[in-house]
Amino acid sequence: MSLHGIPDGLVAVVKRDCPTCVMVEPVLRQLAAAGTPISVLTQDDPAFPTGVPGVIDDTGLERSFELNIETVPTLLRIEHGRETTRAVGWHRGEWEGLTGIRALGVDLPEQRPGCGSLTADPNTADELAIRLGGVTFESEKVEIGGYEDEQEACFDRDWSDGLPVVPPTPVRVYRMLQGTQRDPKEVLGLMPPDYEPCTVEKVAINAVMAGCRPEYMPVLIAAVEAALDDAFVLHGIVATTMFVGPIVIVNGPVRKAIGMNSGVNALGQGNRANSSIGRALQLVIRNVGGGKPGGVDRAAFGTPGKVGFCFAENEEDSCWEPLSVERGIAPGKSAVTLFAGYGVQGIVDQNSRTPESLVRSFAACLAVMRHPKIYQGLDAIVVISPEHLRVFREAGWAKKRFISELMTLTTVPAEQIVTGAGGMTPGTPESARGTMVRKFRELLVVHAGGIAGLFSAVLEGWSGNSQSRITTKEVRN
Repeated sequence: MSLHGIPDGLVAVVKRDCPTCVMVEPVLRQLAAAGTPISVLTQDDPAFPTGVPGVIDDTGLERSFELNIETVPTLLRIEHGRETTRAVGWHRGEWEGLTGIRALGVDLPEQRPGCGSLTADPNTADELAIRLGGVTFESEKVEIGGYEDEQEACFDRDWSDGLPVVPPTPVRVYRMLQGTQRDPKEVLGLMPPDYEPCTVEKVAINAVMAGCRPEYMPVLIAAVEAALDDAFVLHGIVATTMFVGPIVIVNGPVRKAIGMNSGVNALGQGNRANSSIGRALQLVIRNVGGGKPGGVDRAAFGTPGKVGFCFAENEEDSCWEPLSVERGIAPGKSAVTLFAGYGVQGIVDQNSRTPESLVRSFAACLAVMRHPKIYQGLDAIVVISPEHLRVFREAGWAKKRFISELMTLTTVPAEQIVTGAGGMTPGTPESARGTMVRKFRELLVVHAGGIAGLFSAVLEGWSGNSQSRITTKEVRN
């Protein structure tokens, strides 16, 4: 009988590029001279070790992989086609006990640790897992010509958002999938606008192209699940002529674990997690769902945020409950909130020192969102800075009071905004006269931004006539 084509007896796995393997070369010759059946697998040099019959070229690492070798030298005993014992590294007592031969390597030190097996080398381990470990992919494999530039090939096949992408090789996709325990074949839903099945594997492919790290996968998957929620109305978001795109807001411990930015320039560039997670979601919509500009995507202008818009909330320095908790997620849990929004509208108030004055500044800026006379139950997210939040914290205002005041201050008599008022045609129908009209359907507040600067921001939502709702999903894994 044999194990992986190796006969019963002793098996030693070595490589020349290992001082301990070179040191035990005389021991291997000693075992062979004693008439002990021994097979030696050599990982990097078929001519090593010398003077030992039965050396097997394992530079392809197939047998080492199948034997699950993590360290060399490793000595095993195989009986009736089964491994019964192994010794890792060099330890005279262990080798003598395993072989039954005394006085092995008497001129050598009593013990020495081994070196990492080539099967455990980061440069080869993932490739071996794909080649030998039965890893398969369901997505179509595209062969790139020998003279094609990988980056240009991705552009030519229309996989890019206009910026260079990381070519999604099998090894890179395999590594990305190590960031989640979800089954690569799991279908998260049908991705609009083409309603193609969106699997975890396809998310990983686009995560590679966007430049994500594997540990971002749980956050990205939660964002995809939020986008696929019927309440989010992703098809409409993709197809509208408006400026809108998904904005991803992350809460919970995962923010710190993957190094997200919630401080200086939180809504801008410069942080890999923020930038690549937002971009990966857009690439999934593009490459899986077919949401491409000029096709179903008919945005008249679009927004730079449609490349990717993702940031984290600064929970640690906030006196108000995190957005995720406000949205029903248990404290201490990580979550992603998806908001169909436009770009960033600034709120600049460097003079107000009372909450009553500052909240009116916020309300005045919110009142002109979309159009000063459009009051159709809009959604918005206020991103409040540390310096502005300090004013409300010192006055003892809770988040609910802040939002309630904003709702009240942005509710006006219909006469002010009916059609024709102020010489402008847009507005509420004449039939609304005598009523009070609210600007917002939903207002949410998130704490983020740099510690210096009496500025905050408004993220306008694609709402009003639309049915899209803000969607929150817990980050699993």
